[in-house]
Amino acid sequence: MTNVLVTGGNGQLASCIKDVERKYDNLNFIYTDYLELNICDLNQVKVFLKTHTQIDYCINCAAYTAVDNAETEADKAFEINAIGAKNLAVVCKEYGVVLIHVSTDFVFDGKKTEPYTETDSTNPISVYGLSKLQGEVEISKVLQEYFIIRTSWLYSEHGNNFMKTMLKLAETRDEIGVVSDQIGSPTYAGDLAECIIHVIKQKSKNYGTYHYSNEGIASWYDFAKAIFDFSNIKIKVNPIKTEAYPTPAKRPVFSVLDKSKIKNNLKVDILYWKESLKKAVLLF
Repeated sequence: MTNVLVTGGNGQLASCIKDVERKYDNLNFIYTDYLELNICDLNQVKVFLKTHTQIDYCINCAAYTAVDNAETEADKAFEINAIGAKNLAVVCKEYGVVLIHVSTDFVFDGKKTEPYTETDSTNPISVYGLSKLQGEVEISKVLQEYFIIRTSWLYSEHGNNFMKTMLKLAETRDEIGVVSDQIGSPTYAGDLAECIIHVIKQKSKNYGTYHYSNEGIASWYDFAKAIFDFSNIKIKVNPIKTEAYPTPAKRPVFSVLDKSKIKNNLKVDILYWKESLKKAVLLF
């Protein structure tokens, strides 16, 4: 039996892991939220791993993800996204646990016009992006046996995300404006959950940083249109420029991720984003 610790156990990605875990008989998942395991407390992390059955993998789903709030709550963002990640890395090293850490496309500045590879220079333009990048740096300083998986535009039937926000807005509006000049790849958290479990199941030693999102490219406007189309909701969606919808945090204008490395090294199959969106809409 392979024991897998999942931090941030009530969040979106962890909830998707819970949805699919029943398919994997020889994996035992242990879910914790911050009340059971505060990753910002190094001693608490040490005690947890010392007192539990041998943990083989730790999937770090715990994160500060309020992108705009991070601009005024930088200390909190860095505490969870950087210090918390470092604490996990330190204790995982001590107990021989393989760390799988989820990161973000926000580590890039969005100035490229072709998909970002894992070796492209990072240059975050928001506090959130800076805090997530620092988490990556701390992990790579401490560990050799780790997987950092950067993803983008994560959504599902769980938690707070763009798909659920759009569907909620459609309950009270018949017209909406959505940004059309930010380009990326929507990622269904259920697919990311399957990807992570696939990595664990094959016990891969191809450690390092990887990119994962669903295939294809879209704007937030395209994403919103598809959500309403698949939900059979009649609502007028107007494309707007980023300047027309100012936010406290800057977003990368282009953050499409190149998935060649994860497909080649870890043999991961990736669905087109609209295929996965159809599944998510039906589940919601």
